[in-house]
Amino acid sequence: MDVKLKPFDFAQAVAKAGLRTDGTPLKAPTLPVADDAGSFRTAMSSALQRVSQSQLESARMQREVQLDNPTVSLEETMVAMTRANLGFTAAVQVRNRLVQAYTDIMNMQV
Repeated sequence: MDVKLKPFDFAQAVAKAGLRTDGTPLKAPTLPVADDAGSFRTAMSSALQRVSQSQLESARMQREVQLDNPTVSLEETMVAMTRANLGFTAAVQVRNRLVQAYTDIMNMQV
């Protein structure tokens, strides 16, 4: 049995996954357009977008520190990681509260 492996093309693999070679998305995620600029849906979408961006920035900075990039400090990276973690934790708490409120409303006797 003759097995031949093709060389691995990293750039092609990340492009197929919808990413750039630095791990960021090729296209910025678009927010749904809402009729009311002050709606809850718009606020939640915006907040989740900011959480996602902070997580991407944190991951980028972690990669740069691991690659010994002298322009990225460990302190800045730790602050970015903590900011991303706090944002994610807050988003999860909001989601949990929304699910609990929905459950409470659905269990109400009419």
